[in-house]
Amino acid sequence: MNVRVLTPRNRGFLFLDSHPAGCAQLVADMWQACPDPDPDPDPDPGPDADPARGPQGDGPVALVIGSSAGYGLAATLAGLKRAGIRGIGVCFEKAPTVRRTGTAGWYRTAATADIARAAGRDLVLLNGDAFSDAMKDQVADLIEQRFGGRLDHLVYSVAAPRRTDPDTGSTYASVLKPIGGAHRTKTLVFDDEGVPEVREVETGPAEGDDVEQTVAVMGGADWERWIDHLAGRGLLADGFSTAALSYIGSPLTAAIYRQGTIGAAKAHLEATARTLDERLAKTVGGRAVTSVNGAAVTQSSTAIPGIALYTGLRRGVLGDGLVPPVHQLADLWDQLTGAAPLALDDEGRVRLDTFELADDVQAAVAERWESATTRTIADLADLDWFRSEVRRLYGFSVPGIDYAAPVNTDVPWPGHTR
Repeated sequence: MNVRVLTPRNRGFLFLDSHPAGCAQLVADMWQACPDPDPDPDPDPGPDADPARGPQGDGPVALVIGSSAGYGLAATLAGLKRAGIRGIGVCFEKAPTVRRTGTAGWYRTAATADIARAAGRDLVLLNGDAFSDAMKDQVADLIEQRFGGRLDHLVYSVAAPRRTDPDTGSTYASVLKPIGGAHRTKTLVFDDEGVPEVREVETGPAEGDDVEQTVAVMGGADWERWIDHLAGRGLLADGFSTAALSYIGSPLTAAIYRQGTIGAAKAHLEATARTLDERLAKTVGGRAVTSVNGAAVTQSSTAIPGIALYTGLRRGVLGDGLVPPVHQLADLWDQLTGAAPLALDDEGRVRLDTFELADDVQAAVAERWESATTRTIADLADLDWFRSEVRRLYGFSVPGIDYAAPVNTDVPWPGHTR
């Protein structure tokens, strides 16, 4: 047992340690914030409704890939509470050592397992490389042996810097770069004392095969490979549905995001959805969609130039009108299970980002963006909220936690007991 007092140590938005009790409380808070399922479901929910949903069944069998952080964690918790899922979560986290804590996702996963167990849900959580065929085989074996040989839903939420192609052995690296030329943008940073500063930064353009490499990591290739693998084992249930989580974002961040290398990967992801949707409709009467979510403070998003400034300003405009990820994913589960109609835009995407992309909201954020300087930023953005959100990613600044008390960092990975 390794018991010690943990204080936040960080380099910019990256923290060196994570607080187990804070991470557990964060997961508990997300669980409480997630809406309960409708107590009075429609007696005739229609042909798209999931027959396993609700108290009369064991719950639909679901697979969440990227289950330990951000929207993937929200998908796991909302699926357990809102849709009553059972099944498998896959993520890639580091265990605690003598000198370092585990990653925040390690502790969040342990807390998620506790919640699933208390809710009576059979949830297996696997730690490993989701891009590998070995992990795909492990998941397929579990579906066959533990979950009756059928998978009802798959949510794909993977953000990674690298991917190794199992067929070729080639390793690809994703980059955050604009396409066609360098891009200058405002961004928000904090100095060692936590004082905010608005800076202008320039990001050089994509070169060589940067776009292709980023698409190979963050596009739809691995999502499609998962579907191929599970379909090849005969594990997709009739009416199977799958959603990959995507992002479009504001015009203020478009050059570095949607029009940049990551945007090319998201476009590929969305094109893959259309291909899979056509195929699944023919083979199992199923659906494939992308879900476009709102901007969120995550370990991935804080690395993108301009995103920190945008999310802080957006919170300043919306305040409590901000829709948290777990609420967005509750809406997605309603649509995937047939509890609510599947609401798609002209590109076949589920849009859960409309609360922030409304014209009046974007106009207000843009006005603040233009006025944002180091001197004015405290009046324009909700900096306290943003700082706390970043710290909460690592289990710090979570209400109800005594950070002066020693905490055990040797939390084991959850076992596979029912």
